Amino acid sequence: VQLQASGGGLVQAGGSLRLSCAASGYISGIIDMSWYRRAPGKQRELVANIINGGSTNYADSVKGRFTISRDNAKNTVYLQMNGLKPEDTAVYYCNLRRYSGYTYYDYWGQGTQVTVSS
Repeated sequence: VQLQASGGGLVQAGGSLRLSCAASGYISGIIDMSWYRRAPGKQRELVANIINGGSTNYADSVKGRFTISRDNAKNTVYLQMNGLKPEDTAVYYCNLRRYSGYTYYDYWGQGTQVTVSS
């Protein structure tokens, strides 16, 4: 499985960006898809995820501003980011988790830089 992320860039505070992550390869069964981020000097954190059934979860810091969605036909997950703040500056990584029986496999995209200027 390969993940290709895109959509990062430089934006002013209050602006918007839309990240995309397209998955290719052997994708079958129960799939959860997520976005993580790592800011300079900080640990990686979960931003949002969307599980196989469509339910979503968000970090408290992005609730009401970010929206995660997926297109199963295209094996693509999106992250719409509105009301961006300088503290959202980070490298964003998409993750695909594929479940197989009692185990799971994690796959990661290459990361896309999001920089929010004040």
